Amino acid sequence: MRATYSNRQPRNLWSPPGRAIVFALAATSIACLLADFYRLCPMRTFTLSIFLPALFVLAALGVADRACGDRGLWRGLVIGIVSGILAAIAYDVFRLPFVFAKAWGIDSVIPQLNLFKVFPAFGVMILGLPNQPTHYSAAAHWIGWAYHFSNGLTFGVMFVAALGELTGSRWLWGVAMAVGLELGMLLTPYPHRFGIPVTATFVCVTLAAHVIFGAVMGLSAQWLASAWHPERGHHAVEPFPRV
Repeated sequence: MRATYSNRQPRNLWSPPGRAIVFALAATSIACLLADFYRLCPMRTFTLSIFLPALFVLAALGVADRACGDRGLWRGLVIGIVSGILAAIAYDVFRLPFVFAKAWGIDSVIPQLNLFKVFPAFGVMILGLPNQPTHYSAAAHWIGWAYHFSNGLTFGVMFVAALGELTGSRWLWGVAMAVGLELGMLLTPYPHRFGIPVTATFVCVTLAAHVIFGAVMGLSAQWLASAWHPERGHHAVEPFPRV
């Protein structure tokens, strides 16, 4: 007797190969910057031809899994996106006193560091404008900040895809990943490209910010994973209602 659609097992897209595909698609966000640094591809070209299409494919996979699959991939994407965005917010909030030390009158105890100067520069690169303009447009600021948060949410997706399931103390891998990102930033042309002096103060502050990013990402991802049990199937606790 031929099986009906309702009797078929939902397809598991959150398998190791599926997670590897999700990881690779999410990694196109940071790859935009690296490709430009090493003169492999201009950031504008990479963004338009690779990164944005990759985001579309990632979203399509999530929607398809939510509609027809076992929702493991959908669950992983939502957990990664939410934890990555929360981590990016915590990362920036920690850096606010250093950015506004003089404006807030606390520069006698906290060093002034222009840690947000790279964001409009990202926008300039994506827009394909000349480097180091005398004035950044509003579009450069908005696009640069959007790219910054795209890095945060895609790092969250990469983290969840790499681990598959977060239990016990596995959230600590988020801290390890974030420290690795900090070291990678220092070893790439990033500081030279944006005119950032690599001082002991800068390294300490950015390292602390990355540790906070990793801890918030790991802990929030683990909390969401524990609250949204995959074994419950269609009866799982979902952050968004089905429409």
